[in-house]
Amino acid sequence: MQSIPIATACTIYHKFFYEINLDAYDPYLVAMSSLYLAGKVEEQHLRTRDIINVSNRYFHPGSEPLELDSRFWALRDSIVQCELLMLRVLRFQVSFQHPHKYLLHYLISLKNWLNRYCWQRTPISVTAWALLRDSYHGGLCLRFRAQHIAVAVLHLALQAYGVEVPAEAEAEKPWWQVFSDDLTKPIIDNIVSDLIQIYTMDTEIP
Repeated sequence: MQSIPIATACTIYHKFFYEINLDAYDPYLVAMSSLYLAGKVEEQHLRTRDIINVSNRYFHPGSEPLELDSRFWALRDSIVQCELLMLRVLRFQVSFQHPHKYLLHYLISLKNWLNRYCWQRTPISVTAWALLRDSYHGGLCLRFRAQHIAVAVLHLALQAYGVEVPAEAEAEKPWWQVFSDDLTKPIIDNIVSDLIQIYTMDTEIP
């Protein structure tokens, strides 16, 4: 799957469990249905058979694809029924604005601001994209605006490599406010804090 359909699948998943108690439904079935539904929403259609086989391989590494038997068809029907349930719970609001396009524009602007040597020797772009991808492990996509998330991951990437934006001290306002007028430092700090918490959470999962 491409980046946007994956982001949509994660957002659908988090939004569903924001509305519904986590114990009420099998999270793995919801995850499979989220992928299936996101493929439709973003017009990157996925076959249920592929989703089932990939999921089965995740739980049973090295196993063969499932036979087209009663177990397979029952699981396929469960995915389709779960998809319909999710659409009703989410009131058919499954189209989202993601930070990806904003991050792309911000990176292009930043590349023009920084000198070429600094840009080439530090993987700011790769790191920012990785941070954005990882942000979907949690519910940041539900709590913050897309533009703000894009700026926050870029801010964290710059901090990670100790890179300063040129003429920052002389500027009338910080570089990140150029990208988003309504963004404040506390909002950036909250997003970064939540993102770091996701990494902490991942290390605690057995």
